[in-house]
Amino acid sequence: MLATSDFKKGKKIEIDGAPCEILECSHYKPGKGGAFMRTKYRNLLTGSVVEQNFRSGIKFPKPDLEVREMQYLYNEGESYAFMDMTTFEQISVPHDLIGEKGGYLKEAQAYKVMLYQGRPLDLEMSGSVVLEVTMTDPGMKGDTVTGASKPATLETGIVVNVPLFVEIGTKIKVNTETGEYLGRE
Repeated sequence: MLATSDFKKGKKIEIDGAPCEILECSHYKPGKGGAFMRTKYRNLLTGSVVEQNFRSGIKFPKPDLEVREMQYLYNEGESYAFMDMTTFEQISVPHDLIGEKGGYLKEAQAYKVMLYQGRPLDLEMSGSVVLEVTMTDPGMKGDTVTGASKPATLETGIVVNVPLFVEIGTKIKVNTETGEYLGRE
């Protein structure tokens, strides 16, 4: 059980039988009446975001979430195919569940997939990923203007702005949350 005093961003709780992730929370003590916790959470089954107040001291059960290490295999069109590293069982994770993170998935790479009652809910990804540049305009000699950038297509198909000195075949580090170039690898 998790009390409202233990609420923090990222914590998982069960509300009305559905697993939820806390996005924001703040303790509020009005001049009159009891204290309460203002909470913004996302229902992990439906994806809906809800703002709700809970009286202090209320306890919520922890959802039965399982995190498994899985290997990304391929894109199936409407979903991504992953394989459990221990049981070799394959599961499909819908595109809308992963969202923009899908552009950073690299084949044969291991990722942590969160499951609820055997159903995939979320994909945990590291903050950065190393990908190879497959297409970009060649840099011209003398292109040393500070802060200048050009678009580059990476091996997964996403397009990232990179400095002018980056060429085809260069492995670069990209932030998976913002899509920004972090450096050469």
